[in-house]
Amino acid sequence: MTRSFDRVLIANRGEIAVRVIRTLRELGITSIAVYSDADAGAKHVREADEAVRIGPAPALESYLSVDNVIAAAMRCGAQAVHPGYGFLSENAEFAEACAAAGVTFIGPPVRAIEMMGDKIAAKNTVAAAGVPVVPGRHDEDMSDAAIVEAVSEIGCPVILKPSAGGGGKGMRVIREEAELSGALASVRREALAAFGDDRLLVERFVERPRHIEIQVLADQHGDVIHLGERECSLQRRHQKVIEEAPSPFLTPEGRERMGAAAVAAARSCGYVGAGTVEFIVSGADADDFYFLEMNTRLQVEHPVTELVTGVDLVAQQLLIAGGARLPLTQQDVTMQGHAIEARVYAEDPAAGFLPSAGRLALVHDPSGEGIRVDSGVATGDVVGTDYDPMLAKIITYGGDRQEALHRLEAALRRTAYLGVRTNLDYLTGLLTRDEVTTGRLHTHLLDDHPQWAEYSELGDHFIAAAAGVLLLARGQALVETGRGEAGRDPWTRSDGWRLNGRGWTTWQFQAPQRTIVAEVSGPPRAASLVIDGASPELISVAERGARISVSMAGITREFQYAMSDARIWLACDGHTVALRDMDILAAEAAGADAGAAGPVRSPMPGSVIEVCVAPGDEVAEGDALVTVEAMKMEHALVAPVAARVEAVHVRAGDTVALDQELVLLTDQQSGAQ
Repeated sequence: MTRSFDRVLIANRGEIAVRVIRTLRELGITSIAVYSDADAGAKHVREADEAVRIGPAPALESYLSVDNVIAAAMRCGAQAVHPGYGFLSENAEFAEACAAAGVTFIGPPVRAIEMMGDKIAAKNTVAAAGVPVVPGRHDEDMSDAAIVEAVSEIGCPVILKPSAGGGGKGMRVIREEAELSGALASVRREALAAFGDDRLLVERFVERPRHIEIQVLADQHGDVIHLGERECSLQRRHQKVIEEAPSPFLTPEGRERMGAAAVAAARSCGYVGAGTVEFIVSGADADDFYFLEMNTRLQVEHPVTELVTGVDLVAQQLLIAGGARLPLTQQDVTMQGHAIEARVYAEDPAAGFLPSAGRLALVHDPSGEGIRVDSGVATGDVVGTDYDPMLAKIITYGGDRQEALHRLEAALRRTAYLGVRTNLDYLTGLLTRDEVTTGRLHTHLLDDHPQWAEYSELGDHFIAAAAGVLLLARGQALVETGRGEAGRDPWTRSDGWRLNGRGWTTWQFQAPQRTIVAEVSGPPRAASLVIDGASPELISVAERGARISVSMAGITREFQYAMSDARIWLACDGHTVALRDMDILAAEAAGADAGAAGPVRSPMPGSVIEVCVAPGDEVAEGDALVTVEAMKMEHALVAPVAARVEAVHVRAGDTVALDQELVLLTDQQSGAQ
C-alpha cells in the first residue's frame, strides 16, 4: 500500500532545510520548518509554508531534542518528518519516536540505523556480506589497553575512530605508538561530546587514499540500486571541502564493482531509502577499495549526483517512505556530464580555519548556465556559533570535468558573503592547483599543503576601493544633513576644497597583513590617493547598488562591498577582505605578541571545554592551556613561550567572546607580563 504526504515537517535548519522545502513546494506538499530561538528569522523559516518553535539556541534543547521535535510534528499535524542530515537524521531513538507518534520517518528502518551507525557492527555486517573492509580491530567496548594492544598488532600508522561517529569528528591518526597515551583521552572526550558514546575502534591507516562513495536507493519491496559514485577526496582534517561526480579515477568497470559492493552493503542491513556507502580506495589501484562506513541519510554532497543523473533524491525519499516501488531499475541509471560542489563556510583559512561569526551585510550568490546554489542564508542574517558554520554549497555542471571546474571557479569569483570571514578565497585557489585540475587527489592533499590557505598580498585596488567607500559615505552624509555640494558652506564640499590648495583626508586601515595609511583628496570620481606615503595615484570611484568600480593606474575593477561591524568588507574576483577604519574605531586590545608572555585570548566566540592549567603552573612552549569549542570543533590554545601562569580567568563550561582574555602568562625569569 502506498501513501502520499500533504504535510511534511523538516527537522533541520540551514541550507538542507531550504533544499528540502524546494522539492516539497514542487510536489505541492506543505512544508513545515522548525526553529530555535537563534533561528527565529532564518531563511528556512521564511521560506517554509509554516514554522514551529522547538526551543532555545543550544542544539541539545532544540534541534537535538527528540521530544521537542515530535511535539512540534504532532502540534502542526505533520504526516511525515524529513530529518535532513546531521542532528537527528541518524538517531534510532528519533526514528522510533516518530513511529510511536504515528508519523512517518523519511529514512531507513531503525535496525538499519543502529547497525550502520555503529562502525563496529557495520564493518562486521558488511564483511559477512562479502564487502571488503580495512584491517583493524572492531571489538565492542575496547578499553585503552585493548587499543594499545591492537595498535601493536596492526602496526603504525593507524587511525582511531569513534564507533558511533561520522563527519570526521573525533578521528586521530597515530603514526608512532608513543602518541597513543596523549591521544586516547582527547579522542574519547571528543567522541562523547559529539555522539554521546566514547567507544573507539582502530584501523590500519591507508596512506594517500581516495575517498569515493556510492549513492544507493532501496525501496520497501527489496529493490536496491546505485546511482554511481562521488569523489570526495579533497578533505581537510577529514571534513569534505570539494566533491564531484563522477570520479576522475574510476573506470566503468571499477564503478560497476564498487556499485555492486555498495548494493550488497545496503542489502546486508535491510536498508530502505536514500543512503551512501563510503569507500577508501588505494591511489595506486582502483580495484583496491575498502568499506569505510554507511551514512543512513542524505549526504551534503548529494546535488552532484542529482545533476549527473537527473534524479531528485528528496523526491525519491518521499516516494520510498510512502511505500512506492522504485521508478528506476539499475539499467535506467546513467551518468551524463560532470558536476562539482564547493562548500562555503564561515571560517578564516588564514587563521587556521577558525570559525567566524557576525551579521551578513551582503549576500550575493552566483547565477548562470550550469550553476546551482543551495544556500541557507541571506543578507541581514546572523551567523552565530551554535551550529555548523556552513553557509552554502555552490555546485556547477558541465559537459565534462574541465567545463564544470571552469564554471565553478567563475561562480566562486562572483560569490560574496560579506560580514563574516569565509573560505571563498581558499576554494577559488584550490581550483587552480595542478593536483586538482588534473584529478591527482587524495584525502591528505589539503593537510599536506597548509600553505594553500595563506592569503595573497593585499592589492592597492582593495585599498583604493575602501577609500572610495568612505568617500561615497562621506558625500552621502553631507547630502543627508543638507550640507552637500549645493550648500553655501564651501568647507563642507566633498572634493576637499580648501583655501590656497586641496585638503587631504587621512584614513588608517587595519588590513589582514598590515596597517595602511591612505590619504585622499578630491571627490569620488576624480580623487588623488596616496598609500603609505607613495606618490599620488588618480582614482575614480563609481557606485552601482552594492557594487563600486574603481579605476586606478589604467585598470578598472568592480567590487561588492558592505559596511558592517565597523569594517569595510570588499569582495572582488573571488577574494574577500575586511578592512578596519582605525580612525573611527577604538583600537582593539591587542593579544600577546607571538613568542612573548602576556594575555592569551580566545580567537573566537565559543565554550570552554577544558582548562589545563592553574595559577602558579610553569608551562613550556606549546603546552595546552585552554580548549575552546565553537561550531562543533575543538581548538586547543597553547603557550607561545615557556612562562608562568599568573591567572586563569575561565573554567570549563564558560561561554567566551572573541578576544576575551582566558589566561595571563608572565615571563618565568623576570616575572614581567
